Amino acid sequence: MHEIRRRGLKVVVAGIRKTIDNDIPVIDKSFDFDNAVEEAQHAINAAHVESDSIENGIGLVKLMGRYSVLLFTFDFGVTWYIAMYGTLASRDVDCCLIPESPFYLEGPGGLFDSIEKRLKENGHMVIVIAEGAGQQRELWA
Repeated sequence: MHEIRRRGLKVVVAGIRKTIDNDIPVIDKSFDFDNAVEEAQHAINAAHVESDSIENGIGLVKLMGRYSVLLFTFDFGVTWYIAMYGTLASRDVDCCLIPESPFYLEGPGGLFDSIEKRLKENGHMVIVIAEGAGQQRELWA
């Protein structure tokens, strides 16, 4: 810093916290985000193998990171997160539950209805659950 002042340079320094969640809107990709998605892929693949090994098997994968869906920031930039990237990178995920998209358990179009239909079609399924999904109180009433 002293050398920059001594030389009279116009320099801007920005500090960015280290995060694997890719939740910093001013950068394209945060540190280790690719590794986090790759590890999510390993868990998703394992869940698929396990669910496929038994009739009506369901593989559940819970991934960390709230705010895991597409967010439009103040400058219209776009950021994605671990659960969504892991789901999009996999051909094996049948359902991805995220906190930003409320869902119902019962009734037509509810989660149980979707699970029943998918199991009849395919005999197994994989569900990815992002941290915080389904925790909206009004959905359980």
